[in-house]
Amino acid sequence: MTQRNQGKIPSLYEKYKDHFFIGAAVNQDTIDSQQELLKKHFNSITAENEMKFEKLQPEEEKFTFAVADKLVSFAKENQKLVRGHTLVWHNQTPDWIFTNKNGSLADRKTVLERMNSHISTVVKRYKDSIYCWDVVNEVIADEGQNLLRESKWLEAIGEDFIDSAFEFAHQADPDALLFYNDYNESHPQKREKIYTLVKGLVDRDVPIHGVGLQAHWNLSGPSYDNIRQAIEKYATLGLQIQLTEMDVSVFDFDDRRKDLTEPTEDMKAIQAERYEGFFNIFREYSDVITGVTFWGAADDYTWLSDFPVKGRKNWPFVFDEKHQPKPSFWKIMQF
Repeated sequence: MTQRNQGKIPSLYEKYKDHFFIGAAVNQDTIDSQQELLKKHFNSITAENEMKFEKLQPEEEKFTFAVADKLVSFAKENQKLVRGHTLVWHNQTPDWIFTNKNGSLADRKTVLERMNSHISTVVKRYKDSIYCWDVVNEVIADEGQNLLRESKWLEAIGEDFIDSAFEFAHQADPDALLFYNDYNESHPQKREKIYTLVKGLVDRDVPIHGVGLQAHWNLSGPSYDNIRQAIEKYATLGLQIQLTEMDVSVFDFDDRRKDLTEPTEDMKAIQAERYEGFFNIFREYSDVITGVTFWGAADDYTWLSDFPVKGRKNWPFVFDEKHQPKPSFWKIMQF
């Protein structure tokens, strides 16, 4: 997109400045390829993968900060907020944390110390740059009666690994806002579980300041009612709410078709309607919603082009592959 083209388009984040910030997930490639779009339309960034455990500390005490530093520098130079993502997760976490040198399982004390060391080093490094962290990501079990999913963290430490992660992050930066982040956050069963987990943290005086709703949605689900009910339920906790990883897939989750080289006109129209409905709700609750971050910036790059169907193109954002506004952009700008 040229500067000239860009100049004629109103800024998305400027339009929403009295409601909440507008963010985008970035990586070391898109920070360059989408630079003008990011500068114009987004006032917050999140590292898509570059601040996950395996990227920052692939081997014990060998930290690799170069790419994360690059993203933070871009944000500083352009007066953008940075959301840190993520400190404790069951994925993209190296095995060395949970094992001894001889390959046997490390004990609780060792794993807790390693967790603390990682969180402390990372959070302190970015103390003046990152205003909030997704401290714990996706620990809720999707199915069944169990509250927590099986994970190496749970196995090694026990249920209080979650409390510990928040405590360690708070010790490292008492000013940082600390979030619990999860997906399927609007499904009634999972909503209740997330609420139960976070209410427990609040009741135990664990330092937590917000709930992150990932918002990986599509053209048919979740329903507006379920989203509204989820926001209202989480709001009763007295914490901030942010939409942290938003995209609106043009395919339902179970739709495995691979024949499209571009979205159909129907898909574009329904997507625009959905975005309009979502942002109407976000504005309605802007007293508790402090940010909306997309899990990308434009349709030229999205993780959905590899998930759930590998190599299938998806078009989930409000800017197209050429960084031009789609019908959905204009819908969320009309208020």
